Amino acid sequence: MDDALVRNHPELCSCHFCFPGHPQLLLPLCASVSLLGGLTFGYELAVVSGALLPLQLDFGLSCLEQELLVGSLLLGALLASLVGGTFIDQYGRKQAILGSNLVLLAGSLSLGLAGSLAWLVLGRLVAGFAISLSSMACCIYVSELVGPRQRGVLVSLYEAGITLGILLSYALNYALAGAPGGWRHMFGWAAAPALLQSLSLFCLPAGTTKAAANKDLIPLQGGEATKLGLGRPRYSLLDLFRARDNMRGRTVVGLGLVIFQQLTGQPNVLCYASTIFHSVGFRGGSSAVLASVGLGTVKVVATLAAMGLVDRAGRRALLLAGCALMALSVSGIGLVSFAAPMDSGPSCLAMPNATRLSGLPGDPSLPRGSTPLPLPTTSENQGKPVLSTSKKIKLHPRAGNPTAPPLQMALSTASPASHPAPERALLHWTALVCMMVFVSAFSFGFGPVTWLVLSEIYPMEIRGRAFAFCNSFNWACNLLVSLSFLDLIGTIGLSWTFLLYGLTAVLSLGFIYSFVPETKGLSLAEIDQQFQRRRFALSFGHRQSSAGIPYTRIEVSAAT
Repeated sequence: MDDALVRNHPELCSCHFCFPGHPQLLLPLCASVSLLGGLTFGYELAVVSGALLPLQLDFGLSCLEQELLVGSLLLGALLASLVGGTFIDQYGRKQAILGSNLVLLAGSLSLGLAGSLAWLVLGRLVAGFAISLSSMACCIYVSELVGPRQRGVLVSLYEAGITLGILLSYALNYALAGAPGGWRHMFGWAAAPALLQSLSLFCLPAGTTKAAANKDLIPLQGGEATKLGLGRPRYSLLDLFRARDNMRGRTVVGLGLVIFQQLTGQPNVLCYASTIFHSVGFRGGSSAVLASVGLGTVKVVATLAAMGLVDRAGRRALLLAGCALMALSVSGIGLVSFAAPMDSGPSCLAMPNATRLSGLPGDPSLPRGSTPLPLPTTSENQGKPVLSTSKKIKLHPRAGNPTAPPLQMALSTASPASHPAPERALLHWTALVCMMVFVSAFSFGFGPVTWLVLSEIYPMEIRGRAFAFCNSFNWACNLLVSLSFLDLIGTIGLSWTFLLYGLTAVLSLGFIYSFVPETKGLSLAEIDQQFQRRRFALSFGHRQSSAGIPYTRIEVSAAT
C-alpha cells in the first residue's frame, strides 16, 4: 500500500494512524493482529493442561468429567466452524474478530468465576466458539489486507503465535500452580492478548473492498469484465460443489488439505512424546518438561523457518517437503517400536489422580499433542481442537496379557525385546530424532501452509463460508482420529498404527503434487482468475506462467 493507494481508496483508512502520512503502519498492525490472534488461540488450547489438576482437587472431577471439560472446547469450535462463515461474510472480517474477542471475554469470565462444573463447561464451550471464529476471520482478514509479497509471512505468523501461546500457557501454569485459586487466573489471562488484538484492530480498516481487491487486474476484453471483474453474481454454499468458476476444484484442494492434515495422526503421534523422552533416559518430571517445552521450542523454530521460506520456496515446496519428512519420520518411529517396544503410561482410569505430576505441563488432555500423554489429544495449527479419552484399551492379542493389572498394560505390539543396552539406547535415540523431525516437518508444512492456502483460493464473496466449511471438516476429522486412536492401537498395535500414519503421509504427498497449485507471488485476484480459467500449472516451487491470460499488472510500491 502506498500514499496514492490510500488517497484513491479512503475506505482503507479507518483511524488517524492510517492516513497518507503513515501507511507504513499497516504491516506492523496486521502482524500484531495475526500474532496476537494465534497467541490467544494457543493459550486457550493449552491452559487447561495446568488447570486440570487443581480443578480435580477443588471439584473432585472424575475422568468422564475431565473429558467433558476438555472436549467442550472442541464442541464450541465445531459449532463456530458451522455457522461462523456466514457471520464473517455478512458482517465482515474485522467485525467477526472483534465479536469473537467479546465472546472470549465472556467465556474467560465464566471460567474465572465458575463455582461448578456446569459453568466451567459453559465457559470452555464459549471460549472454543470464540477462538475458532477468530482463527478463520484472522487468516482471511490479513490475507486480504496485505499484498502478495507479505501475505505468506503474515498469515503464517498466526501459526507461530499459536505455538508461542502454548509455551506461554506452560510458563503461567507452572508459575500459578501453587497459588490459591491459581486456575482462575490461568483462565482469566486468556483475555489479555485478545484485548491487545482489539486495540490493533481499531487502527486498521474494516477490510478491502471489491475494487481494491481487484486493483491490479485490468480485463482486456469487454466480455470478460462481467465474468472476471466486479459484476460477478453472489455465491451460495452449494456453489462449492459446482463446476462454476472451478469452485469444485477449489473445494477439493481445501478439503484434501484439512483432511490429510488430520489423518497423518500428528496430535496422536505426539502423545507418545513423554514415552520417547523417558526411553532415552529422561525420567519423571524432567521427561514431561522436556517433551512439552522441548517440542514446543522445536515447533516455534520450524514455524519461523516456514515464515521465511513460504514466499520464497512457495507453498507447494513446503507442503511436499513437510509431508515427505513426516512420512519418513513417523515410519521410523513405527519401525523402532518394532525393535525396541515403548510402553505407554496408564490411562486416566488406571492412574489415580494422586499419582499425577503436580504443577508440570504434562497433565493429561494437553492439547495439540505438545506434551506427553498416554491418551490422544488433538490439535489445531489454525484451527485445532482438544480431546482426551479414557477408554479402556482393548489390547491386541500380541500386545501382552489382557488380564494384567491396569498399571502394567502396554500399548506396544510386542513384549520388550532383549537387546544389548547400547543397541537399545541407540534405537530409543533414533525414535527421539524421528519425533523431532516429525514435529518440525508438520510445523513448516501442514501447520501454517494449509490455512494460508485456504485463505487464498476462494473468491472474496464466499471466502468466509468456504473457509469455515473446510474448517468444520478439520475439527470433525480431528475428533474422528482421536476417538479411533485407542481402538486402532488395540486392533493392529502401536507400531502398525505409526506405519499407517506414514502411509497416509505418502498419500497426502501424492495429493499435494497432483492437486495443490502454487500461489506464491500472486495477488488474490490473480489466484481467483487463474482458478476460473483452470490455468494453474502444478510445477514444483515455480510460479505459473501467465501466458494467454487476459490481464495486465499494475506495479505498486514495495509496501504491498
